[in-house]
This record gives sequence, structure tokens and C-alpha cells, in this order.
Amino acid sequence: MAGMTQQEMERIAQLWNARGTGLITHMALDIEEISSEGVRVRMPFNPDFCVDSDRTLLHGGILTALLDSVFGLANFVAIEGVSTMATLDLRVDYLRAARSRADVIVRAHCFRKPRHIAFNAGSIWFDGHEDAEIARGTASFALTRGNTGLFAAMTEGNAAQ
Repeated sequence: MAGMTQQEMERIAQLWNARGTGLITHMALDIEEISSEGVRVRMPFNPDFCVDSDRTLLHGGILTALLDSVFGLANFVAIEGVSTMATLDLRVDYLRAARSRADVIVRAHCFRKPRHIAFNAGSIWFDGHEDAEIARGTASFALTRGNTGLFAAMTEGNAAQ
């Protein structure tokens, strides 16, 4: 994003974490890297997300929700003035069984951003195994842009409190 400082991106990350609800909160996501080039987020291992009796096989829906959420964060730091966004299309290719007790890492970026749509790509792997992707995904998002972006509005709202 033109003119966005690292401090502003870190503030976006703080607000993104603070405003999470539902499943996203339960995922306990930790933003490890954030820049206009993309984001890297860690999801700690959680046996509640497993579908097998050994508690090692992650449900694919968790990986899909993780990608969708991190794509949204990547859009907020890459695109100026986003007021709202909605997922139009989300594709996830599962490359191998997501079987481990390690943390899950996802890297995502917005690679194209015309006025009303954003296009994203990302990949998921287990911590320590970056060379063995679990899944890859792509998405497109409908964007609404305004004079004040969503995070600027939230920041102003927090300043008034």
C-alpha cells in the first residue's frame, strides 16, 4: 500500500486480532510477518480441530477458514481504503493429509487489486516443514472502498473511547 508504514501495518494486525470472533478467536492466530507484500500467520496446534481418534489429522474446513481469514488480512494491508470485503470465490487444493501435532503456518498475499476486486494466493504447511505444503489456495474478494478504510474507522473509534 502506498505510504503505509510498518507501524500502521502492525496496528492493522493488532486490530485484526482484537476484532476476531467465533472460530477465528478459537484458532488463536498469531501474525508473524506483515507487509504490503503479504502476511505470515501461525495457528497453534489444537486437537479440537482434528477428525481422527489420534487427534493428529486436521479437518479440511479449518484450513479453508484459515486461508479465507488470512487472505482478508493480506487485502487490508495491501489495498488502501477498503471499507468492506466479501469472499467471491475460494479454492483450496489439498496436497497431502494434514496429519501432525505441529503448528500450522499460512503465507498469503494479494497479487492483483483493481478497484472493486482483490485476488489472493496462499499456501499452508506445518511448522518446520515449509517444503511440504499441506494445501494451496486462491481467492477473489469483492471490495467496497470509501474515504475511510475499515481499519482507519476502527482506529478512530478506538481513539474516541
